Amino acid sequence: MTSRPLGFIKSDQKPKQAWLETLSSIENEKLGIIDLHPEVFAVFPRIDILHENIHWQRFYRKIDYTKQLSRAELWGGTRKPWQQKGTGKARHGSNRSPLWFHGGKSFGPRGPKSYFYMLPTSKRVLGLATALSVKYAQNNLHIVDSLEIPSSDPEYLEELIETRGWGLSVLFINEFDIIPENIGAASEEHKPYNIMAAYGLNVYSMLKHETLVLTLPALEHIEKSLLAHMHSHDARDYPYNKKNWHQYAHPLEN
Repeated sequence: MTSRPLGFIKSDQKPKQAWLETLSSIENEKLGIIDLHPEVFAVFPRIDILHENIHWQRFYRKIDYTKQLSRAELWGGTRKPWQQKGTGKARHGSNRSPLWFHGGKSFGPRGPKSYFYMLPTSKRVLGLATALSVKYAQNNLHIVDSLEIPSSDPEYLEELIETRGWGLSVLFINEFDIIPENIGAASEEHKPYNIMAAYGLNVYSMLKHETLVLTLPALEHIEKSLLAHMHSHDARDYPYNKKNWHQYAHPLEN
């Protein structure tokens, strides 16, 4: 048993447990058992919250550049196509009117249009906790002591993942941006194997990969940050504007 402080736990909650593994050998070698905080890894699966997080991540960077010209922006059309009376035709003042074929658009799209919006902090925090809980419940969450592997050969990493049954796609989470050289070289040519810093962990990436592998320092950073946001009195969902942008920082950045 590897003891680690979990902070305050309610009387009706019990800590979850997971094996602490190592990547130093291909075989699944266990180093001990660690406790996981139930408010982070035992959350009721809110599918609606996961959907809102994924929708936000896919659309907040979207920009629609579609633009249709109005009658004032089209070339020509200043001459009256025919006289006002005596022709039996409808009255027109320009062949660039929206009534005409190839005329201007009266209420067409006027891009570029940004779809940026901020999801409330409480929903982003709950989404991260829900995704972590789902990975833990599905036995797709693994805790390792570090990302150090003895070889930079991609075949070593492939054999390790295949032997342990981690599936076709794996997301490795390290505490910082600096990653060990061997695992960086081994995963460079494999798109399904990705490495990410703990502060960049997000719902879309977790659900996109079949297996989530956390280092022990990254686990402690994620737990500490999420619990701080869950129990903070300042975690209010203010309307987004330029003055309070700092309140919408990523929950795991601090």
